[in-house]
Amino acid sequence: MQVLVTGSSGLIGSEAVEYYDREGHQVIGVDNNMRAEFFGTQGDTTWNLKRLKEITGSFEHHHIDIRDRQSIFELFEAKTFDLIIHCAAQPSHDKACQIPLLDFEVNALGTVNLLEATRQYCPEAVFIHMSTNKVYGDAPNEVPRVELEKRYDYALPEDYNGISENCRIDRCLHSLFGASKTAADVAAQEYGRYFGMKVGIFRGGCLTGPSHSGVELHGFLSYLVKVAITGRTYKVFGYKGKQVRDNIHSFDVIQSFEAFRHNPRSGEVYNLGGGRENSVSILEAFDIVEDLIGKKVNWSYVDQNRIGDHICYISDLGKLKNHFPEWKITRSLRDTLAEIVAAEQAQYANV
Repeated sequence: MQVLVTGSSGLIGSEAVEYYDREGHQVIGVDNNMRAEFFGTQGDTTWNLKRLKEITGSFEHHHIDIRDRQSIFELFEAKTFDLIIHCAAQPSHDKACQIPLLDFEVNALGTVNLLEATRQYCPEAVFIHMSTNKVYGDAPNEVPRVELEKRYDYALPEDYNGISENCRIDRCLHSLFGASKTAADVAAQEYGRYFGMKVGIFRGGCLTGPSHSGVELHGFLSYLVKVAITGRTYKVFGYKGKQVRDNIHSFDVIQSFEAFRHNPRSGEVYNLGGGRENSVSILEAFDIVEDLIGKKVNWSYVDQNRIGDHICYISDLGKLKNHFPEWKITRSLRDTLAEIVAAEQAQYANV
C-alpha cells in the first residue's frame, strides 16, 4: 500500500509515518516546515523530519507546499496512493488573525487541492481529513455549566459525555482559523457525499504526544511541559484557568484512522479526542505536571480569554465507537503526559 501523509513532520503526521512504515507500507510525506514560518524557531519541525529519516525504512519526503496545485498534481500523477492522511494545516486559533489570507489558503485551498487530486488520480483511495473541534466555534459554550474548584464541567446529565457531531457549525464566533477549517471540513464532506469518495473527517480536540513541537499559540500540553521544564512562565488566558479540554495521544488518533480505512464511509464526520476520561483543566494539568517533574510550574494570569475559545470542551466519542467498536483509547492522560515529559527532558538535556 502507498500512503501519502501531509504535514508529515508534525505531531499526527509523523505518528502516521512511523506507524505505516512499521507496518511495511511505502510512505510518502509532504511537509515544507511552514510551522517554523508560523511560530518561529520553537515551531521548527526539522528535528522531527531528521528523526523520521533515521528510524524509518521506506519513508520518502517531499518538500511541497500544499497550496502549490501543480506540484501536488504532479506528485499524484507520479504515485498511486491507496490512503491519503491530510494533516497539513495552519493550526493556531490565535495566529490566524495575523495571517488571514495565508491561513485560508493553507487550510481551505490546500485541502481542496488534495481532494481534487485524489478525485482525478486515485478516486478509490481512502482520504482522511484532520479537522478540528473549532468548526463548532463558540457554540459549545452555550451548554449549561457548573464551576468547580479547579474546572468547569457540564451541568446536565445528558451532556456528561460531551459535545456530539450534532452541534451546529454556523451562527457562532469561530476565529478565522475555525472558519478556514470549517470551509475545509465542509469541502471534504462534499467530495465524499457528492462524488461518492471514501472521505472521513475527524474533528480533533487536543491532539498530543511526545512528537509535538508545542508553542504558546498551539499545543497545550506539549507547550506546558516545555515551559515547566525550562523554568519559564506559562500564561493562562482567562476563565480562571478552569477551561477544560480532552486530550488524545497521537497513537490513538492513528488507530481511529486505521479503523476508518478498514470500513470507510463517504463524507462522514467524527469527533475525536480523549473523551471524559482524558479531560483536564489547565489548573489540573499543572498539578499532574508538577507531580511528574517534581517542581512547581511558574504561571501568570491574563484576564482576557482567547476570542472564540471553548470554556469546557469534551469530545463525545459515541458515534466513533458505535461505527468502529474495535477502536478505543489506549493511553491515559497521565501516561501521555509522562511520555511528553520524558521527551522534553531528553531534548532539554541535549540543548
